Amino acid sequence: MLTWEFPPRIVGGIARHCWGLARALAHRLDAVHVVTLEFPDAAPVENLNTNLTIHRIRVEIGHPGFLQWTLLFNHFMAKYSLMLSRKEQFDLVHAHDWLCFLSGIELKHALNIPLIVTFHSTEFGRAGGLHHPDSYAIHGIEWWGAFESRYVITTSNQMRKEVCSVFQLPEQKVRIIPNGIDVSRVLRGCDPQKALQRVGVPLSASVVLFVGRLVHQKGVEYLVRAFPKILRENPDAWLVIVGDGPLRSRLEDLSKELQISHSVRFTGFIPDELLAGLLHAAAVLVVPSVYEPFGIVALEGMAAGTPVVVSKVGGLAEIVEHEQSGLWVYPEDSESIAWGVCRVLSDPDLRTRLIRGGLKRVQEFTWEAVADQTYKVYQEALQ
Repeated sequence: MLTWEFPPRIVGGIARHCWGLARALAHRLDAVHVVTLEFPDAAPVENLNTNLTIHRIRVEIGHPGFLQWTLLFNHFMAKYSLMLSRKEQFDLVHAHDWLCFLSGIELKHALNIPLIVTFHSTEFGRAGGLHHPDSYAIHGIEWWGAFESRYVITTSNQMRKEVCSVFQLPEQKVRIIPNGIDVSRVLRGCDPQKALQRVGVPLSASVVLFVGRLVHQKGVEYLVRAFPKILRENPDAWLVIVGDGPLRSRLEDLSKELQISHSVRFTGFIPDELLAGLLHAAAVLVVPSVYEPFGIVALEGMAAGTPVVVSKVGGLAEIVEHEQSGLWVYPEDSESIAWGVCRVLSDPDLRTRLIRGGLKRVQEFTWEAVADQTYKVYQEALQ
């Protein structure tokens, strides 16, 4: 398995996906080797059990440009994997997202084994089209990975339609396998009161929580713009924004401009224990994405027993059942977001229904089920 991010390097959802999948697959396969990138204080080689080994490779040449750096680390990833293949006999290679597709393609041909790729998103979807040279290059790498693979895995039906349309793939080449969730991670070290104190929010607050990267596709700007109306109807509400990204300073300025900064907290990236505490302390979790192939954070909210309000886009609309396990709102629509949040905060019966529906729904997304489906794709590829 090839992935550019893997715990403790956690940038987005791919790290948690590969962590959960690799552990579950290790119970079904003779050996799983995850090849990923080095990280400070993380072991270069880590044996998590007899069947699962993590290899963190050293990238010997750096570059400030993200695309150029990606092309360089693929060389070292392929080189390390080929050296590893002298000791281990690999049956197939599974590459996650475009960042590892080039090394996956090289290993496919060098070792004469099938290549499986998982698309967690596409450049076309993330950027809302192709607008600059790097976007065209990334799109080309994605197309190449889709072409070279035996099978393509997507995490939702919407993503399957997207990759088939964008890369002209036959539908029979694409398999839909949703993300899973480690419920114990949402419960581990959970202390809601301590979490609120750590981020400077009153214990009596009705917490409106956002968790994600601060980028346009996550739609957090529309939540910030919705918050003045939420605050007018719920004076004890506080908006807690967990995560970091290029939009942070702009969002902080926007909260001052809207005169709501006294009730808004930007936490940056936080440890899992603190996040678990905030998920349990929140009155509502909002996922206002503009583009979201899956949306694992919605499952984490459900697992914590927190009502979720999500944009009706992509995988979110497939995970969340409107009025049963959460509420749908319109994407890029602050009025609609405010409506959804205020409904949850003002209607105890609705809250109870959504919490019960969410806890039931999340039981369908286990890593064991994901690994079973992935294993079947591997068997098909080997036939």
